[in-house]
Parts: sequence; structure tokens; C-alpha cells
Amino acid sequence: MSVTTSILSRRQFLSRGVCSALGAAAVTSTLGDLLRVAAAAPVTGDYKALVCVFLSGGNDASNVIVPRSGSDYAAYAAARGSVALPQASLLPITPITEDGRSWGLHPSLSQLQGLFAQKKLALLANVGPLCYPITRDQLLNETVPAPPQLFSHEDQAIHWQTSLPDREPHSGWGGRAADLVRSLNTNASISMSLSIAGANTFGTGNTLAPYQVSDQGTIGIDGYDAAGGDPVSLAFKKILGLDRGNVLENAYRETLKRAIDNDQVMSAALGAAPPLQTVFPDTALGRQLMMIARIVGIRNALGFRRQIFFCAADGYDTHGDQLPAHAELLGDLSQSLKAFYDATVELGVADSVTSYTASDFGRTYLGNGGGTDHGWGSHQVILGGAVKGGELYGRMPVLTVEGPDDSGEGRWIPTTSVDEYSAPLARWFGIAASDLPLVLPNLGRFARPDLGFMA
Repeated sequence: MSVTTSILSRRQFLSRGVCSALGAAAVTSTLGDLLRVAAAAPVTGDYKALVCVFLSGGNDASNVIVPRSGSDYAAYAAARGSVALPQASLLPITPITEDGRSWGLHPSLSQLQGLFAQKKLALLANVGPLCYPITRDQLLNETVPAPPQLFSHEDQAIHWQTSLPDREPHSGWGGRAADLVRSLNTNASISMSLSIAGANTFGTGNTLAPYQVSDQGTIGIDGYDAAGGDPVSLAFKKILGLDRGNVLENAYRETLKRAIDNDQVMSAALGAAPPLQTVFPDTALGRQLMMIARIVGIRNALGFRRQIFFCAADGYDTHGDQLPAHAELLGDLSQSLKAFYDATVELGVADSVTSYTASDFGRTYLGNGGGTDHGWGSHQVILGGAVKGGELYGRMPVLTVEGPDDSGEGRWIPTTSVDEYSAPLARWFGIAASDLPLVLPNLGRFARPDLGFMA
């Protein structure tokens, strides 16, 4: 088995077992059941996968999309100071914008520039968590509530993943969407919500929990071989066969057995699949996206018509030494997303897989000398064959410190909510318009339930 664990506390062991198991409440299965699913006829009908790429730390989106014309660029360079990008280095894009401003991408995003030109990639301006639409005056006068704990990594990441900034989070919007469409899958065992980046709230539903794998494959138990006759494996199998007479201990045993069964089935399916020809960057993000592509490739064998994935890239908290660090991060993002899109083309599912980025928050427009500090609104990327690409959606902020879109130091007040961003993705995924309030309860507070970037 692919294994990472040798000694676990009881709590850690239970947590790993649950997360690696079905993720569905009150489901009992056996390895035989799972193998019959894997051996069944391929799934017919449509397939769709939604991939959240979370940029952990807070991406400086003001250096992702940059004003390119003379006076606009001059104002940008003056405000950003040492973190401003050279004008000549910007990669031009030509979306149609209402205000007529011209824009360029960070020079490390050449692959994304190409996908934008091919209309496979769209950009969404100034999006972030909101309780209600809010203006600068309303924020400063506290007449409309803002999301709590603004500029806090943990809180804002949770707000992004749940789309419920004014409630105690118990589930993510991806998990709530998965709850509604899980019946489309013939596999009632392995969760349709998969994480390649550990525990997260995004893929956690009210009845469904994420199935966790690593970028190398499934997460097993060190030293245990289900088919082995060694003393450790035999002892472990004997323990799994014991009836403790305690409801909780027996429930834990059954959960662990399902986790082991799922590991065997997933590992066997991955091992039998032909290798991808697409070459991915050998980076943390590249390896995660390659594993997602491999799992997409075995969707029929595992009985999936809908899947939700979560992966993450660290390092975006660029308080210092930002220019070289950010260039490396964005280069990895650009290359990894391009490889992932190419892999979906190779697998014949480019129109059926949509990837999108999210991040804790944007960063201050004003530099701090070598980097930037925590902000609010940010720009995001949506990629896939079903994306109406080549356009910049939403509204770019007025790039003026203390201007109408500034909450202070160039922390842009979002002009698009996470709810409005998530709704078109949920609808494309198969959520009926009447069910959107179950996935995004706050959506009705905002004016644009469909921004138009999905076909």
C-alpha cells in the first residue's frame, strides 16, 4: 500500500480512517461490493468534475492583472512602489471592458495568457467574501455588516470555502453541492468529494465527507498488507474481525474496514490505468493536479458521473521578498494549470472538467517595502472547455488608494461576492436553480446569480 503513517494516536487514526473511507453516512459495504462496482459496465451519461485550486496565504492579484496603458500604469507603479512590475514585462490581454482600460498579466503567466487567447480561460475581477453588497461609506460607517475577522488567514479561507461568512461553518459549498447530486454516481461507497491537500471545509457536506488521497496515491496503513501473511498484517486482520460489543467501537471498526477496502479498490484502479502522456511540473501543485487527472481517468471504473476535487498551493503570504517569490509561484500555477487542461484534452473530458482558483484574500495595493500585507478582494481564474473564456468578468476596482473601492491601504472592497462566483459553477455542475439556496444560502442577497462565464 502507499503509506505515510507508522504510529498514530487513537484520534488521528480514527480521523484518517474516516476521511479515507466512504465519506457517506450510514453506508455499509464490503470489498466484494466495491469490486463489483469497479468491474461493472462503464458509467453512461454525462460526466462533470469541479476542481478548486486554493492559493493558500493570500494571492497578490494586483500583480496578476495589471493596468497596461500609460497613465494607468504610471499610477499603478507609483502606488505599488517596489512591488510594481515593469511595464514592458506585462503579457497583453484584450478583453472587452466597459471602462476601456487595457490590462496585462504577470510575466510568469504565459501559459494562462495562451489559454485566455484560446478562450478556454476566463478572469473574474475583485471577488471576495461578503455578507451583503457593501460600499466604502457603508463599511466605514458600519451600516452594513462586513465578514468577521477580515484579513485573518484562517477565517477568510473558511469564508471562501463555505460561502457563509456570517454563520458558524459546518459544511462547504462544494460538499453541499455534492450532497445534492451524489445519486448520479453508481458508486455509493467512495466519496465523490476528493481532497489531494488534506482536510478542508470546501468538500465537506452535510452527509458527505471528503475522501483524502496524497499526490502519490491512496493513503494506507504502514506495515499492513491486506493480502499479506506477515505477523503484523495477520494481527491487524484479527483485530478488525473482533466484535467489541460496543456500538462506537464497532462503528469505528466498520469505518476502518471500509477505508481499507476503498484503498484497495482505488489503488487497483490507478495501477491498472495507462499512464498519462501529458507532462506535469514536478512541484507540489503539479503533482496534485496530475493525481486529480489520474483519478478523472478512472472515473468509469469507479462509477463516477460527478466529482469534486480540492487541491492547494502554499506560499502566497508574500509579506517580504515578493517579486521573486510571486514570480515562481505564478509560474508554477500557470504551468500546472496548463498541464492539467492538456491532460483533460488527452482524456477526452476537457468540456467536462472546470478548474477555478480561490485564495484567502488579495493583498494591499500599497507595498510595505519588499512585499504586501493582507487585503480583501482578489482576481481569480476559471479554466475549462465549458468556460466562456477570453473575457474579464465582474468589475475591476478603481485603483486609487482611499478611492471608492478601497477599505484602506488598497484593500479592495469586493464588487463580486463568493456566492456570485460559485453560483455559475454550481449550476454548470448540475445544481438546479431551485436548489441553489441549499448550496449558497446567501445568494439571494446579491444581484447577479449568473455572471455568464460558464456555457
